[in-house]
Amino acid sequence: MDILSIIGVILAFASLLVGAVLKGAGIHALLSGAAFTIVIVGTIASICIQTPLPVMQRALRILPWIFKPPLIERSLLIKRMVEWSNTARKQGLLGLEPVIQAERDDFVRKGLQLVVDGSEPDVIRSILEVDMHIREQADTRGAKVFEGMGIYSPTLGIIGAVLGLMAVLQNLADPSKLGHGIAAAFVATIYGIGLANLFFLPIANKLKVVIHGQTEAREMVVEGMISIAQGENPRSVESKLQGYLH
Repeated sequence: MDILSIIGVILAFASLLVGAVLKGAGIHALLSGAAFTIVIVGTIASICIQTPLPVMQRALRILPWIFKPPLIERSLLIKRMVEWSNTARKQGLLGLEPVIQAERDDFVRKGLQLVVDGSEPDVIRSILEVDMHIREQADTRGAKVFEGMGIYSPTLGIIGAVLGLMAVLQNLADPSKLGHGIAAAFVATIYGIGLANLFFLPIANKLKVVIHGQTEAREMVVEGMISIAQGENPRSVESKLQGYLH
């Protein structure tokens, strides 16, 4: 569980709610059905128009990563690859077949299968790097969905404010409605800018960090598999892969 993300979400809500109280506006001032419709629904509409369905599905699938990113224990993975290297040197590459069946990570399993099949190191690298690149692209496109929402919501907030001010101008004859109307007009701006800078853009950037970490771990797997296929000394394999821990 990512504690920083949880703390960040709590502080984000607190900054808006407590700030509204301290400024004298009150929490009720932040509640507006019109602003919600224009900014929230409008942002969802915009991103739906922009995004293909498979990308949207991937974005929703990786969203929980901001709180619970995929667990990749690199030190443990290195230890396992060193053990596989020992097995390959003692029993031959076919000795890794039981490992393939027990492996849960499909990327690691694919690499092991290529090694056991006796594929050349260049072939192993080529196949795994294509797989790694496609996975990274798919996840990055998912992260950019939230980045797009962070771009659209402030503009929709401004549209909401303009629409609110237009309503105020229609009631200039009644001064008692001006103050409330102007305040309500700017709630949409708060929604748009607040959501973009406190949620959408930070979510996109956090997901990109997680995706980058996954790619680095897969690069480590590629190097480990090639080392095993080349029959390198297990100690050399370990020394090479230790660099990925920094």
